[in-house]
Amino acid sequence: MDLFFQMVVPFTIAFVALWAMAKRVDVYGALCQGAGEGLGVLLKIVPAMVGLMTAVYMLRASGLLEALGTLLAPLLTRVGVPPELVGLLLVRPVSGNAALGVGAELISTYGPDSAIGRTAAVMLGSTETTFYTIAVYFGAAGIRKTRYAVPAALCADVAAFLAAAWAVRVVFG
Repeated sequence: MDLFFQMVVPFTIAFVALWAMAKRVDVYGALCQGAGEGLGVLLKIVPAMVGLMTAVYMLRASGLLEALGTLLAPLLTRVGVPPELVGLLLVRPVSGNAALGVGAELISTYGPDSAIGRTAAVMLGSTETTFYTIAVYFGAAGIRKTRYAVPAALCADVAAFLAAAWAVRVVFG
């Protein structure tokens, strides 16, 4: 089974290259075009990411996140969520990039094999950037009144955060 997992990526790359050759696609041109578009997207999201990361670091430096963590610690501990994850819980619904930054900081601080690192990783993978997603999809559809979408999505985020903490406890003890 190990050999299978080791060969998945090389076989996938070879399959894509052979398929592109069979379809007479200029793979290098497509790669360059995709890289250029990716850089354009990067230029658009970096300012927002820098702003959100700055805000998170300011909240952390001011002690507000620690105060929130201390204030919410009894409740978070009771439901099985490490209080150190307060920053991630607050940032994830707003920005995926800022949440990745917070998650990376948590993992580098506590370690990838710690309960906090594992829970942060599972939370990042099982939750959505609620406000961004609602803004993009509702904006694209021309919907102005979100009605119950935001409360329902935030309830789903809370459920996913709790489920992530539960899953890490069950799987890793």
